[in-house]
Amino acid sequence: MAKILLAEDEANIASFIERGLTEFDHTVRRAANGAEAWEILRDEPFDLLLLDVIMPRMNGLELCAAYRAKFGYASPVIMLTALGTTEDIVMGLEAGADDYIAKPFSFRELEARIRALLRRPRIEPEASAGLACDDLRLDPSERRAFRGGKPIDLTVREYRLLEYLLANQGATVSRPDIIRNVWDKEADRNMNIVDVYVNYLRTKIDRDFIRKLIHTVPGLGYRLEE
Repeated sequence: MAKILLAEDEANIASFIERGLTEFDHTVRRAANGAEAWEILRDEPFDLLLLDVIMPRMNGLELCAAYRAKFGYASPVIMLTALGTTEDIVMGLEAGADDYIAKPFSFRELEARIRALLRRPRIEPEASAGLACDDLRLDPSERRAFRGGKPIDLTVREYRLLEYLLANQGATVSRPDIIRNVWDKEADRNMNIVDVYVNYLRTKIDRDFIRKLIHTVPGLGYRLEE
């Protein structure tokens, strides 16, 4: 049971989603556009946000980015979109969304995605601030890493991956573990995306330093340690 903000300008879709969520004992607050949703978010906390991408007055991507900048990453965000191309999906994820679902969708799929996000352990900003390894540390307020005092800008996905590796430093984490905890997808999804993002991180936090922190464990996964 969660308190959910639903920002959707199509009344029929909003009513359909609200009815379904209420049947699962969720509390739903609706907004008909992005600006209205932003005003609500500034006054009330929510456990999860459902944001339509295309809305008047402030679209879902702008709303998600503004919410992340002001309130951080404790509450997950699912984007509702009629745009299902890879580029559109990446834009949503990089704006700070945790997941996306393309219209039309079944309510059963939406509820499953909501449950997956709500049961995922979350690292609060205070905990993230204490995550460090050697001369690498995180700054959750700016979504940045610092290595040797040098600021490193990270995308949302890079930040979450590094946060997960730091929280489990010294332990080997498998690709399926990373998919479940960073992407919120099932373990049988394409594992190549993990390797791609690990390489992104290595370029940013290891390439210019003698001591390498991200290590490949052949056949098992990755480990971050001094």
